[in-house]
Amino acid sequence: MERASKNLKIPTGEIEVVAKKLEVLGKCKNVLPFEINNNQEVREDLRLEYRFLDLRNQDLHNNILLRSKVLKTLRDKMDELGFAEIQTPILANSSPEGARDYLVPSRINAGEFYALPQAPQQFKQLLMVSGFDKYFQIAPCFRDEDPRADRAPGEFYQLDFEMAFSTQEDVFKVIEEVIPYTFKKFTNWKVDEGPFLRIPYKEAMEKYGIDKPDLRNPLVIQDVTAVFEHSDFNAFKGKTIKAIVIPNGALQGRKFFDKMTEFATTEEVGAKGLAWTKWEETGDVSGGIAKFITEEMKQVLETKYNVQKNSAVFFIADELEKAQKIAGLVRIELGQKLNLIEEGVYKFCFIVDFPMYELSDEGTIDFSHNPFSMPQGGLEALENKDPLEILAYQYDLVCNGYEMASGAVRNHNPEIMVKAFEIAGYSEEDVKNRFGALYNAFQYGTPPHAGAAPGIDRMIMLIVNSKNIREVIAFPKNKKARDLLMNAPSVVDEQQLKDVHIQLREENV
Repeated sequence: MERASKNLKIPTGEIEVVAKKLEVLGKCKNVLPFEINNNQEVREDLRLEYRFLDLRNQDLHNNILLRSKVLKTLRDKMDELGFAEIQTPILANSSPEGARDYLVPSRINAGEFYALPQAPQQFKQLLMVSGFDKYFQIAPCFRDEDPRADRAPGEFYQLDFEMAFSTQEDVFKVIEEVIPYTFKKFTNWKVDEGPFLRIPYKEAMEKYGIDKPDLRNPLVIQDVTAVFEHSDFNAFKGKTIKAIVIPNGALQGRKFFDKMTEFATTEEVGAKGLAWTKWEETGDVSGGIAKFITEEMKQVLETKYNVQKNSAVFFIADELEKAQKIAGLVRIELGQKLNLIEEGVYKFCFIVDFPMYELSDEGTIDFSHNPFSMPQGGLEALENKDPLEILAYQYDLVCNGYEMASGAVRNHNPEIMVKAFEIAGYSEEDVKNRFGALYNAFQYGTPPHAGAAPGIDRMIMLIVNSKNIREVIAFPKNKKARDLLMNAPSVVDEQQLKDVHIQLREENV
């Protein structure tokens, strides 16, 4: 056979077939809804409607095959570390864990509902009471939350694990063993080794303006409120003032500063303005609010806050929490606009010492993280401290600006549990009714226990270096939480509603 027709640029370029008979096994329409090998140019909703075609795209296909390999790696590693894989129920009870529940009506028990688990939280704690020292599962979790690029609506999966007689450090050691091992196996990027950096929540908010900081970005937020205590600049008076120093930022033109101000004053960021100034090569201060910076202020900023020649400084002034948030978003935008983000590396850290409680929008005390966490200081702290000053043994794992895992040392003492929920507005009777299994189990000798739950979808998204979590899920929902392939959610017939004792109100039909 003639060999000159080889085409080594394609996978089948060395194969030549002479057909003697042709039988069509599966007919195809003449026109495809989109070009499969160029799906990034296609409207995402169309891709999701024809997901069975979209999955033929080689990059997307490989993502799903990689997901299979990651799951096997995680299971093998957890087994190696002595964890037992145990499944927990999908039809469970409603539990306040930070999001809305998905409710499932019961046909047999009229007027009552199951809830799909937001996480296997209560079940894994009950397993600890049951004497299982090390539990894990690849757990499906269901939360009625608004979709984001990095959050799948409706359902997601996590590597859920729990250990008896363990501390926060014991949990960290497991994560530092499993996560870098998995990342290294499937990427050629540089991967942080444990122990990972520990950053208290309060410090994270001060330095990065967010509790999931991207440590590849070298910019750090500094508090300069004291520097401007007696400033004549009205916008700074009585405000918390944050500063971000950009080395060589003075080399940027006026358009750059205008664009940053435009960004900061968008509705999403929420700043009233964005003050700035430059330190010229000569040492002079120019531009922006330069006229309000006295020689004394200039000296303090240079010596204490490391403002050097050719630097630019952005200032954010507002109430403390709002100033932190705005400065955090400005820091992220600056890192991206100035190409400061270190490439080819995964940087991990633990955010620790989360507040046990926070103020709700209505001004009441609410849990800030996980209601089943152990407060630092135990019962004494709950009885004697301002609730908003109490810290908890709660922690998040963060990678490249994404929250990748969340966990806590659990509250295993029924007396502490009742008091913790009482502060958040629940009576002991409420606790018995809503968390009866845990409350009852804790009366029978419960070992101290702790755990965490790395998110698998987000982990794989990071490994394949995608910014869209739907690219690592075989059959995802769209940005409006609709499954366009299966047409879900959808209307059901009247008989199905009658079977589960539901009647729709007119305005909801």
